[in-house]
Amino acid sequence: MKVSLSWLNDYVTVTLAADALAHQLTMAGLEVEGVEDRYGYLASVVVGRIDAVAPHPDADHLKVCQVGTGTDTIAVVCGAPNVVEGMLAPLALPGSQLPDGTQVTESTIRGRRSAGMLCSDGELALGTDRSGLMALDAGLTPGTPLNKALGLADPVFEISITPNRPDCLSVLGIAREVAAIQGAPLRRAPVALPTAGGDINTLTSVVIEAPDHCPRYAARLLEEITVGPSPFWLQDRLLSVGLRPINNIVDITNFILMETGQPLHAFDFDRLAEQRIVVRTAGDGERFTTLDGKERTLTPEMLMICDGRGPVAVGGVMGGLNSEIEPHTTRVLIESAYFDPISIRKTAKQLGLKTEASHRFERGVDPHGTRYALDRAAQLMTELGGGRMIDGCIDAAHDLPASATLSLSVAATNRVLGTDLDGETMGGLLASIEFEVNGPRQDILTVTAPSFRVDVSRPEDLMEEVARRAGYDRIPVTYPAIPPDARPTPSLVTRRRRIRRLLTGMGFNEIITYSFVHADAARRLRLPDDDPRRNALGILNPLTEDQAVMRTSLVPGLLQTMGHNLARQSRNLKLFEIGKIFISRGDSAQPEESDVLAGLWTGDRTPPGWYGKPEPCDFYDLKGAMEGLLAGLHVAPVSFTRLTDDRCTFTRPGASGRIMVNDRPIGLIGQLHPAVADAYDLRQTAYLFEIDLPALVAHIPDRLQASPLPRFPATARDATLIVDRELESDSILEAVRQMNEPLVEAVQLFDLFAGKPIPEGRKSLSLRIVYRSSEATLADEAVNQLHKAITDHLVQRFKADLPT
Repeated sequence: MKVSLSWLNDYVTVTLAADALAHQLTMAGLEVEGVEDRYGYLASVVVGRIDAVAPHPDADHLKVCQVGTGTDTIAVVCGAPNVVEGMLAPLALPGSQLPDGTQVTESTIRGRRSAGMLCSDGELALGTDRSGLMALDAGLTPGTPLNKALGLADPVFEISITPNRPDCLSVLGIAREVAAIQGAPLRRAPVALPTAGGDINTLTSVVIEAPDHCPRYAARLLEEITVGPSPFWLQDRLLSVGLRPINNIVDITNFILMETGQPLHAFDFDRLAEQRIVVRTAGDGERFTTLDGKERTLTPEMLMICDGRGPVAVGGVMGGLNSEIEPHTTRVLIESAYFDPISIRKTAKQLGLKTEASHRFERGVDPHGTRYALDRAAQLMTELGGGRMIDGCIDAAHDLPASATLSLSVAATNRVLGTDLDGETMGGLLASIEFEVNGPRQDILTVTAPSFRVDVSRPEDLMEEVARRAGYDRIPVTYPAIPPDARPTPSLVTRRRRIRRLLTGMGFNEIITYSFVHADAARRLRLPDDDPRRNALGILNPLTEDQAVMRTSLVPGLLQTMGHNLARQSRNLKLFEIGKIFISRGDSAQPEESDVLAGLWTGDRTPPGWYGKPEPCDFYDLKGAMEGLLAGLHVAPVSFTRLTDDRCTFTRPGASGRIMVNDRPIGLIGQLHPAVADAYDLRQTAYLFEIDLPALVAHIPDRLQASPLPRFPATARDATLIVDRELESDSILEAVRQMNEPLVEAVQLFDLFAGKPIPEGRKSLSLRIVYRSSEATLADEAVNQLHKAITDHLVQRFKADLPT
């Protein structure tokens, strides 16, 4: 919202300096984003003294003038008929930019050098006369910047108006705030309607068929109007706020719009079929051409202003080409209406039309201000258009919204704001912006909001007004009561941080994806029909088709991120995410939420380098990362078991497993199933893990126990067993651990072989068992006996053979 200081002075005498006023408005909740002097461009236009005038040798209508600038004399070619020696006139020096966009430069005109431009008042936007030079007062000093010489300064305030303050989308609304700040009276422009003739009801009518969309529609009719340019003062007002003058009739509607915040529309009455107005909603698929020349396709919820045959305007948004004011227009019907804000907002959004009118209507204009704006426009049109007003006013109204009357507690207001204001002070602050205040009585103020404050509906709104008027900068600074003792960080937060540190330390990057996924995500992941993750919670108003339901797994987000990176030639990825999934429990129940940790590894095992060729990662790389994570969290005992083929959904059978802790599953790990990769258009092998975070956290110990470093050396023995090919190697390692031999410190698998000379269906596993005593150095004979006993136990339990 732009407003000039000179326009504000029409309604309130502004005594504050521009910077001080900008600060006060900002402290009152109306943020001033900038202040710019609209006459600043005159700083490069100086007072010029014409010392000599000579005819141009090569052009009869041009003259070559010697112009004094106070410090120098320059040659200027000029065609003004009133230029005479000795006169003072505005001189635009090279580099000046005039209001119409003209850039003044040194130039050669018909062979003569011209080092500037002598200007008319029209060229400087100081009037409308362009027929000759602007004659300046003889007492001015040559070389003085014109804005200083004429005392021209008109700051324009750029104010950011929040959506809840449509009353400030007008010069009068800003002036009301300035008057309250200064404690000065507000002056509204008086309306004195001219003597009228005839009866409007015999010439036209208004029928409202959609009262829900249009609660009020008022109209006046003028005859014998002459359409022409607006006077300078009206053009100047519009230009000061960035609007382009068009003609006197249209300019008056724009002037009233900016002055009062009430949009108006002027119809050419003779172009209205049957000379009447019908307010209705559009037909489905109905077409209409708006003033911008574009044909619009309408929908049934859009409000239309129609004549006796069809639409002439989109209600509250834009008029049509078929009823616009033209140079030969002589009869004008003025519209001033109150439209439902929601209706206008939807229409403007669907049509992609953002106008000054829709901007105000969709936020809410004063439902009781339509008549004042209408009468003021009629008065100005008769004065500036030389017309005659038809007697009477059509004012059709249906169930206008009433002003809110609220009870405001003085004590509650002080408690919320942290202030110490009495009831009379609060009442005075509210009354200064035209609230009607009664009381206080027993600590209660009864307050009625003015009709233009459509945003006030509850006591908290009044508290905000008290805070605004008192000044946000005057509210004392207080600090919350914080207990001096430090509270420990919740264990869940601490453990999540540890998980993040460990994974990032292993080269994984954390991602955060949307909680919304495609409705087809469960099918793409090949989830069985009885899987709870099929029960996705739908979004009522999804932004896109890809975000239609709440996610029941983190895997879709990981795969989409992988695809996004692969499309940009980033193929080596190690990703993880910690987030919530949502399982629907029916329409009326809240969804079941749970925390999940999931990750993905794809591409090369290590970054490319001179020390070796790149190798693709595999299942065991990710398995090793999971073992490192669980070891870093001190979770034990950990095992990995094969996932049966019928339970493999988004992972590939034969390359999938469950992650077990204390023989309880906490998650799964595996290679991405090729069908899922195709569903997400991924052309690269990937390996994933998904862990139930609460189940994992439950196994993280709260405290760690330390043991002393061993004092005696360890010794190791190897054992090679030939076992069934389908036997999981981890079961052999677990069997050794379950023997609970005190001298066995560790056991690990270090070799696997299948093929000749190993029999068909069998494989060779080589184990290394580490022995150590905490009391003495072990003798070879004792270690050999224990190792033989363990080997015999394994041979017997797993029907194994020893190599020959």
